[in-house]
Amino acid sequence: MIGDLHCHSKLSDGSTGLDDIVFYAKRAGLDALAITDHDTMSGVPRAEILGRRYGLTILPGVEISTFDEDTGRRVHILCYLPQKPDALAGLLNRTLEERRRSGEKMIENVSRLYPVTREHILRYAAASNSIYKVHIMQALLDLGYDTTVYGALYQQLFSDRTGSCIEKTVYPKLDEVLQTIRQARGVAVFAHPSVYRSMELVRRLAPSGWIDGIEVYHPRNTPEDQKELLDLCRQNNIIVTGGTDFHGSNCSRKANPLGSAITDEENLKKIFARAKELAAGQ
Repeated sequence: MIGDLHCHSKLSDGSTGLDDIVFYAKRAGLDALAITDHDTMSGVPRAEILGRRYGLTILPGVEISTFDEDTGRRVHILCYLPQKPDALAGLLNRTLEERRRSGEKMIENVSRLYPVTREHILRYAAASNSIYKVHIMQALLDLGYDTTVYGALYQQLFSDRTGSCIEKTVYPKLDEVLQTIRQARGVAVFAHPSVYRSMELVRRLAPSGWIDGIEVYHPRNTPEDQKELLDLCRQNNIIVTGGTDFHGSNCSRKANPLGSAITDEENLKKIFARAKELAAGQ
């Protein structure tokens, strides 16, 4: 039994609908799948229906955006199998509203430089719970200003440090996110530590009891970090997960097809076992 535990759909910033993701996950030989859209669990009910149709185990999940106060860097925390998902609702809705605000501002900024309309951009965001930079880029690609979402134009417009049209999104603090996941009795997994240069932070959190696992197998974790992350999990008796961070054609840097980074059967069982402990208040 294997699972891809990190997938994004059109409900956040992916290019692929839930129906196709679940269908192709089964064709890829997966037994389990987690839809972990950014800051929303709105796709979970549909994914569970599709999972039953295709004989695929669906793990309810969400990737929560946050930041570390000590470094000021972004951090992503994956939450699986929350027993009280309503406890997450306020936090997630606040983040989506803030993301919409910054998205609207970026649309305004880009529209001053390029003859793209808000209506054109919002066609790409129509299925999403918010507005993402990839939606703006898709409209610009339609108009011929670049040939790939994460190319030179993206860096020019939306680089965190030098982007001419970037608008900062204010995310909840890491402590609040971890506490809220505990209140929801969800399984907390530190996502892709290499992506935001978070190795020092994950070293601190691994023995803290605030995270239940680390996403060791991810397309953008470096081989060196992956080895250390595996050691951290073993030393602290926490769960080893893997996921592709699937975004369809909206992937960044390199292709990451479904099932190319996985969680094995042993660790899938550990996730379900940890969820039972949390449900029992342990």
